[in-house]
Amino acid sequence: MDWRSLLGVVAGGLFGTGLRLGIDLALPHADDEFPVATLLINTVGAFVLAVLVARLWPTAQQWTKALLGSGLLGSFTTYSAFAVSIASLVASEEWPLALAYLVATMVLGLGAALLGLRAGRRAADGAES
Repeated sequence: MDWRSLLGVVAGGLFGTGLRLGIDLALPHADDEFPVATLLINTVGAFVLAVLVARLWPTAQQWTKALLGSGLLGSFTTYSAFAVSIASLVASEEWPLALAYLVATMVLGLGAALLGLRAGRRAADGAES
C-alpha cells in the first residue's frame, strides 16, 4: 500500500466514523430494541459502495478506492455492530427481533447492493454516450 492510499484510508475513516456516530446518536436504541440506525447505515453503505464500484472503480486510482471504499464506507458500515446488535437481542431473549434484524439486514443489504450496481452501471453508460 502506498502512502496516498494509507492517508486516504485514514481520512475516509475519520469522516465515516464521525458520520456513523452522528446517525447512531440521532437514532439511539437499547440493547433489547431493533437497531434501526445500524440497519440504515449498513443498507445505505451497501448501496453507495455498489454505485462506486460500478461507476468509479474501473477508472479510479488506488488511493481513491482506499479513501472511499476501505476508509469512508469501511468505517461507516460495520459487521461488528451488526453482530453485537444480534448478540444483544439474543441475550435479551428477543429472538423474533434478532431474526427480523438478521433477515432485514441480509435482504436490504443485498438489495441495496444490487440496486447500487445497476445505478452505477447506468451512470457509467450515460457518461460514455
